[in-house]
Amino acid sequence: MKYKNCFREMIEILVVAVFFFIAVTSYGRMAFCAETHDLVYVIPEEIGWSTVKLEETKSYAEEIGSAAVMALYDGKVFFSWGDIAKKYLVHSIRKPFLSALYGIYVNRGLIDLDKNLQELGIDDIAPVLTLEEKKATIRDLLMSRSGIYHPAAAEAKEMIKSRPKIGSHQPGSFFYYNNWDFNALGTIFEKVTGKKIFEAFKEEIADPIGMQDFLLTDGRYQLEWEKSLHPAYHFRMTARDMARFALLYQNNGQWGNLQIIPRNWIKESAFPYSAHALHGDSYGYMWSIIPEESGFGAGFYHTGMGVHFLVVLPDAKLVFIHRVDTDKKFDITFKQIRQLLYMIANARIAE
Repeated sequence: MKYKNCFREMIEILVVAVFFFIAVTSYGRMAFCAETHDLVYVIPEEIGWSTVKLEETKSYAEEIGSAAVMALYDGKVFFSWGDIAKKYLVHSIRKPFLSALYGIYVNRGLIDLDKNLQELGIDDIAPVLTLEEKKATIRDLLMSRSGIYHPAAAEAKEMIKSRPKIGSHQPGSFFYYNNWDFNALGTIFEKVTGKKIFEAFKEEIADPIGMQDFLLTDGRYQLEWEKSLHPAYHFRMTARDMARFALLYQNNGQWGNLQIIPRNWIKESAFPYSAHALHGDSYGYMWSIIPEESGFGAGFYHTGMGVHFLVVLPDAKLVFIHRVDTDKKFDITFKQIRQLLYMIANARIAE
């Protein structure tokens, strides 16, 4: 979480490198073959990047301890380094995965975002939710504005330390990056739809977009019964499958001839409902929001442990994926990840 306030600096680094190129380049094809779903890899020079400079970037990625890095322009992979086929825990990037599923089932009329917890029959272990807390709606939880400050599974120490006092804010009135909200959304999704999160993700998203590596066994629940009834839902995923998910969002939820995530949901979920709420960054429906003034137009991203990045910049036609093996001890810093982005940006061939 502490790194998110620096993300805007990363965006500014890329602006100069691609601004002119965007202005003169026509819309290209997505990074997959309609029949095989294969990502399209191109020689960097074909879309204006220098292979020589990107080789220097690869050396730096290895030096700082990145596990895998991918960068795509206009749907084409022009930079790919590391073990992009190894499954790493995504940490908090699980949240936009669930947001995508909500969009699909809301569109089908199976989920009503304005239903409250009382109507849904959602509660927790002691301290049980108050009648006021049960007024929180699904929409409030998606925005992380429930006003419910109950202990939750998979909470970071920073979350626990900054958690407001119970009853200090009414539902919908205050933003707090809250694992209780995110975890309860998982419970609600499964209760309302009758589908398990990982099964729904595979059926609705992973299989249709041709994820190469994702299996049902790559999902697991984290139950902490002494804290809450609602488990966290963890994903392991490869960089190349994350790139496909990002491309799906970059292309307004469409993959080939399939409209997988409703176009209007992407717009709705990437709206900054909580402006400058999360260390200076705005927040939508389980997405951090990149502002218009970034130079790319609106975009969105999420991080995991401050070192995993999934970034979607639709107007700039850019996708960026960064992975770290967080199963092991790591000491990579945000400053180093920023330098890595700077090197990719500077590998742009001058027009």
